[in-house]
Amino acid sequence: MSVQGEITLPGDKSISHRALMFSALGDGLSRLENLNPGADLKTTQTALSNCGIEITEKKSVVEVQGGGLRPFRQPEHPLYCGNSGTTTRLMLGLLAAHPIHVQFNGDDSLHKRPMDRVFRPLQQMGANVSARDRKYLPVMLSGRDLWALDYELPYASAQVKSAILLAGLHARGQTTVKSPAYSRDHTEQLLKAMGARVTVKGRQVSIKPLTKPLKAVDLTIPGDFSAAAFFITAALLVPDSDLIIRKVGINPTRIAFLHAVQEMGANITIANKEKHFGEAVADLRIRSSNLKSIRIHPEHIPNLIDELPLIALLASQAKGETIVRGAAELRVKESDRITSIVSNMSAWGSKIFESEDGFSIEGPTTLRGGAVKTFKDHRIAMTMGVAGLISKLPAVLDNSTCVDISHPGFFEELRNISS
Repeated sequence: MSVQGEITLPGDKSISHRALMFSALGDGLSRLENLNPGADLKTTQTALSNCGIEITEKKSVVEVQGGGLRPFRQPEHPLYCGNSGTTTRLMLGLLAAHPIHVQFNGDDSLHKRPMDRVFRPLQQMGANVSARDRKYLPVMLSGRDLWALDYELPYASAQVKSAILLAGLHARGQTTVKSPAYSRDHTEQLLKAMGARVTVKGRQVSIKPLTKPLKAVDLTIPGDFSAAAFFITAALLVPDSDLIIRKVGINPTRIAFLHAVQEMGANITIANKEKHFGEAVADLRIRSSNLKSIRIHPEHIPNLIDELPLIALLASQAKGETIVRGAAELRVKESDRITSIVSNMSAWGSKIFESEDGFSIEGPTTLRGGAVKTFKDHRIAMTMGVAGLISKLPAVLDNSTCVDISHPGFFEELRNISS
């Protein structure tokens, strides 16, 4: 068996969330092509619709009728955010200055994920927010006038940064967010492209309040690099593989995984670079490679967090000991991803050891395969699905539908390129 062919991927999930939300503040009709089709995006779309935003789907294009500076109406019911932390945290910032009363709910997993990291800066801006145990969903938000904030993040977080910047669009004065490390900058890039007054100086981002609606856009969302990472891993690990991924986003704040695997010895070629609305796009060619171990330091984590389960899989086939530290944030994702990946890889015979803020793993090791406990976590399910390509026995997942959160059709795509 090898991994061969050419693929294109669903639109970037992070950009898709933001494109939907920002288009609501537009001065007309925005057309969004290749929007991510996952359940998380449907959640954001429904939440916006419930707040009065007109959204229609026409074949492969989603159209959002912008409502100008104050487009949101009082929803009749609580906003159900499903499993999507991005929907919850960004919508809190987006709605904080609008005169509506909103309750945010979600599934069992989302109710266990901390939201106080967003509450604290928004409350400092004057937002009226309350929550269960001052930390968890359900959350009540009563929109009101906000004042600007100069805020230093205790740790790098694109979601918290974005929530503050979105609240700053309707605050009195200039809002500034300083980060200890670089994180995803899709919010800054797209807001700037749509006409917001955004200034970026290193790890500091400032935004001035809107005096007119954002510009409506015709935007094709680039392929999701986090989705590409699974196919990159498959092509690197399966012998005699040669895979091309077309038009995938290679935003510099998103490709720490690419740099990590290149350090491990990955044979990857980047071609046909372009830029759209500030976002870099390119084709990737991946060939199977002999890998060596690396060390992942805390400063690498913010832009690598979603791909760390894949690093564990790659490390199981790399020569030497790979060590990941500073990744405690993995414990408050859709599952405790440190425990989730360590328990699954260990059960398959990998020499992997859990620590409080990461893991270490010795390779190479032959993987047994067999049963997988997904913890209803899409990234764990997809990682172990890829692992099944090189294990003695096929992967048998206890829940394969959880991948629909981000990539419906993932397993079919994986089967199509592996033969």
